[in-house]
Amino acid sequence: MKLSIILVNYNVRYFLEQCLYSVRRAIKDIDAEVIVVDNNSVDGSVRMLEEKFSEVKVVHNKTNLGFS
Repeated sequence: MKLSIILVNYNVRYFLEQCLYSVRRAIKDIDAEVIVVDNNSVDGSVRMLEEKFSEVKVVHNKTNLGFS
């Protein structure tokens, strides 16, 4: 069984990066996927994801849909 971790992001690049480093360590030996839903951030979050976390799936929203 696969574990899915879904994170919602909006202009919190630094905290997202720290969170993903922690998640990466925590799921090292687990069959898991990480999905980040970005709500149209303008702080470089998506670029950081592409550069440092290429294994993360990214959903790019065109507007800020808010948190669930």
